[in-house]
Amino acid sequence: MEKYICENVFVPLRSGPSHRSEMLSQVLFGEKYIIIDQSGHWIKVETDFDNYHGWIDLDHVQHSIVQGDSCGHVLNKNLLCYKSDKTKLVLEPGCEIYSPDFEEKTFFAGNNVFTAGKEFNKSFITTSDSLPDTAMKFINSPYIWGGRIPSGIDCSGLTQLVFKIHGIKIKRNSWQQAESGTEISFIDETVPGDLVFFDDDCRKISHVGMILSRGLVIHASGRVRIDSIDHQGIFRQETGKYTHHLRTIRRIA
Repeated sequence: MEKYICENVFVPLRSGPSHRSEMLSQVLFGEKYIIIDQSGHWIKVETDFDNYHGWIDLDHVQHSIVQGDSCGHVLNKNLLCYKSDKTKLVLEPGCEIYSPDFEEKTFFAGNNVFTAGKEFNKSFITTSDSLPDTAMKFINSPYIWGGRIPSGIDCSGLTQLVFKIHGIKIKRNSWQQAESGTEISFIDETVPGDLVFFDDDCRKISHVGMILSRGLVIHASGRVRIDSIDHQGIFRQETGKYTHHLRTIRRIA
């Protein structure tokens, strides 16, 4: 089965073959997928990174057939670049580039070469930051259901993005992420970078955040924000109320 590589900044993945269907997730620039079904002007794909399924409008498709097994390098900050026709793209953190040449200021995606500016260097694809430091770079990013990039992101998209930048694959949804790693029994035993999960009224995992330090969590709720956390859950200072009920804590890395 042929594998394709995305050459859009991102492509919405919808629950059904219609723009009225909810956006479940996104395929980012440089990520790979296979086509598993088609319905009219829509294709159903399975992503290579997190094995997610969703529908893409063919009008959104800009891709190349993958040649070989080369691995992408994950961007950790915005990168302005130009296609071969001189039109520009701004790639966001989480997008992937291939065969970067920092002398020539070029990289590949699929069969196509892209040109970056003079600022293009190895710092775009390497980081010495901690997981919480990386998460902090996205503070105030707006919340969008199904989003995986800083210009619009949901709670599990944020945690997945941060781990992706650090070379660690985790699943897409919060309930899937809650099945990963090692369980931590008590909030007082957490360390920065641990993931904290919260349930809804039906006791289903519905939200995730990351421990920044003792008593503080960063999460996407309306926007990427920092709130207090204790053994009950997330406490929002400005309203004086708990907003999320703590269910479980997991240490991924």
